[in-house]
Amino acid sequence: MKILVTGSKGFVGKNLIAELKNSGYEEIYEYDKDTPKEKLNDFTKKCDFVFHLAGVNRPEDPKDFMKGNYGFTLELLEKLKENQNKSPILLTSSIQAELDNPYGKSKKAGEDLLFQYAKGNNTEVFIYRLPNLFGKWSKPNYNTVVATFCYNIARDLEIKVNDPQVELTLCYIDDVLKEFKKALKNKPSKNGDYCFVPTTHKIKLGELADTIKSFKNSRNNLKIPNMENPLVKKLYSTYLSFLPENDFSYELKMNVDNRGSFTEILKTEERGQVSVNISKPGITKGNHWHHTKNEKFLVVSGKGVIRFRKIDEEKVIEYFVSEDKLEVIDIPPGYTHNIENLGDKDMVTIMWANELFDPENPDTYYLEV
Repeated sequence: MKILVTGSKGFVGKNLIAELKNSGYEEIYEYDKDTPKEKLNDFTKKCDFVFHLAGVNRPEDPKDFMKGNYGFTLELLEKLKENQNKSPILLTSSIQAELDNPYGKSKKAGEDLLFQYAKGNNTEVFIYRLPNLFGKWSKPNYNTVVATFCYNIARDLEIKVNDPQVELTLCYIDDVLKEFKKALKNKPSKNGDYCFVPTTHKIKLGELADTIKSFKNSRNNLKIPNMENPLVKKLYSTYLSFLPENDFSYELKMNVDNRGSFTEILKTEERGQVSVNISKPGITKGNHWHHTKNEKFLVVSGKGVIRFRKIDEEKVIEYFVSEDKLEVIDIPPGYTHNIENLGDKDMVTIMWANELFDPENPDTYYLEV
């Protein structure tokens, strides 16, 4: 299948083309505002499907709304008709097509033009009135407030929240691509004359700002956002895509002494925390037990032994561990336990605890194994 994508360098276009290539489509005709005009004639002769994504969002002159959103649509349809090409056409419109403003009017004009073309030429058309889109490769101060918030917060720049109670309807780019691939196979989600992306999310503007700020703060408090929330998961991926290229890394606080070090890596309110423990040769750490807290130990470098003893018994249980055989050791409550480095190099252990450390209630009691 030969696919024409107008607006190929835009936010949706870049993501769509990448996904089409991932899906095995090889003949993709990319058309953008800097593409030579004669290419449009060539592409409209050959294409089997058209993703018409090109449009104008923020022109300097409001008159350019109609020129970009209606005028170019007319030019595209005339070329298809001239070349007797009845390829299905997918148009990205906007929920603002229902509003009485220059942008909305231009989008509605483009829709009406496409509907008329479909009737007159017996062509299948899919018109999507999209809400606020977000995701990687979107432009700050252009495509969406999500992009602007992510870009600015990642760089400690000011953001503007005029009314925190305003509710937004957001749609993630990957969900858009999933729906567009269905339309490509003539299986779009439809409601009357219009198509729609089934998965959207609602959030208030103030909550959106606070959520993205929490992503920034997670480097300090190490708290990973709640990935069970699908919107939070998608927003976090989007935020990371806006990190400055010189700011992908961040330092962790290492608690160092003569025995080695202990460093917290990440925390979650729901599923505890992950840390890394480094023990020097001959060092034993631990010798404590817990009422309820439980842990998992995984030695990834070096070799050692993990010992357990029920606090009211004398029997000692030993598990020998090393980098040669990665295995997780569960640390049950009610057993005092320790870990000793038996090798001649530092032993590195990844540790998970089922709850965040609470200095007011540490649930940790010293007792030699």
